[in-house]
Amino acid sequence: MPVTGPRTALNAGTAGLALALSIALAGPAHAGEQPSNTQGASTEQKGGSDDTGIYAAARIQYSGAVAKDGGAGNVTPTDVNWAPPPCWYAPYLGAEDFRAKMSKDLEHAASLPGMTGHAGAAIGETRRHYEDGYGWTDTPGYQDYNVDKDGEGMFWAGVENPDEPDLLKRGSCTDLPFWVDNGEAPPPRYEEAVRPEILAALAYQHLRLPDTEVTLKPEDTTKVNLPTWAWLDETVFDEVSATASIDVPGFALRATTTAEPVSLKLEPGTGDAVTHPASGECAINADGSIGEPYAKGKADRTPPCGVTYLRSSGNATFNLQATITWHITWTGTGNTGGTLPNGTFADTRTITVQEIQSINR
Repeated sequence: MPVTGPRTALNAGTAGLALALSIALAGPAHAGEQPSNTQGASTEQKGGSDDTGIYAAARIQYSGAVAKDGGAGNVTPTDVNWAPPPCWYAPYLGAEDFRAKMSKDLEHAASLPGMTGHAGAAIGETRRHYEDGYGWTDTPGYQDYNVDKDGEGMFWAGVENPDEPDLLKRGSCTDLPFWVDNGEAPPPRYEEAVRPEILAALAYQHLRLPDTEVTLKPEDTTKVNLPTWAWLDETVFDEVSATASIDVPGFALRATTTAEPVSLKLEPGTGDAVTHPASGECAINADGSIGEPYAKGKADRTPPCGVTYLRSSGNATFNLQATITWHITWTGTGNTGGTLPNGTFADTRTITVQEIQSINR
């Protein structure tokens, strides 16, 4: 038994084995990340099944405040170094289904032109791994694709995150498909195996924050040295949640990611302005609102949240950007949970600032 690992085996046949596995593992692209989401509604996703009832593909389901049609949400992480997982390992096929697919695709790959030498040997090693018990250190092989255990577990395979722009990262979950018994956790060496933390990060990726528009008074046209009041009412400014889950016989996980608004930052779009407070950070009030609505009689007061422009915008406008910061936490299966990077969502308004006209008599 060679003292190597599954990645070594993957590299042994270079282009030949890569081609073989690209054919044989075409399925995992639809084995995990295939949401067809709708805003605020549960997304039902099921794979096929064989006679034993084992799903032929496990898909992640999304529900709650998620982007439509499986798209990325509108949250910008404040931590520029944080990103959702580029790929992961997830339940793929039951033993019977896996044998049917893998044996057929390996046979097809072996018949292609140029599948000799190292390439042919690598394909042969892969077949021996699943048919004849050929394995590596800490990676035992399988007899006849584990069909004697069909219904007692599933083969897991790599899944690419379609929203990951880096092709190398997206395709980095390259270990050969491996078996996991029902009710058991994947072996610890598969650090990218799907777990609640990964589902929480994916829920974050698909989270859709409300398009909350800050109320301004005056709205779009104001005067030099006249304070513009800004506020968000508590009735339209509340926490939102998105849930990602995976559920196949013998394996079920879920995680819910929740975003809670905590502050509003105003950026006037010019250095010739004063923000209120001076930092431009308007904290959330005890009742869940931000700022204070303008009312008659407050014209001479300084708003708790707002901006005062010190010069005219002339024939142009200033871009007032209102950025809401959301504190993001998650909870998941097995009493797991924690925090994720704060997220932001910005709303930009064009503001015309006019000089105050005076009449001399």
